[in-house]
Amino acid sequence: MLALVLMASEASGAAIECTVADPTGTPLNVRDAPNGRVVATLANGTRVRETEERHLNGKRWSAVSAKAGAIGWVFSAYLDCAAIIPDEQKSAPMRPRPTGN
Repeated sequence: MLALVLMASEASGAAIECTVADPTGTPLNVRDAPNGRVVATLANGTRVRETEERHLNGKRWSAVSAKAGAIGWVFSAYLDCAAIIPDEQKSAPMRPRPTGN
């Protein structure tokens, strides 16, 4: 459908998992470029992964990929995102030091 290759821009290696949360209740347009031609839509609640971010005319756009294969650009304000830290970057759990009573 859309043969757009996107490169991740996260220097930390952490992925950004997002859920489509368009407040209008309509499907979210997926574009071939920030503010570009509409190539697909995503329903509210669809889980996507943000792979890149750009700013255009004061607005933030996210390059996303979904399990269904839709890849493209969406208006970032319509995503609810949370960073996911790979296991190898997580710190050890906190363990209190024993007190020497």
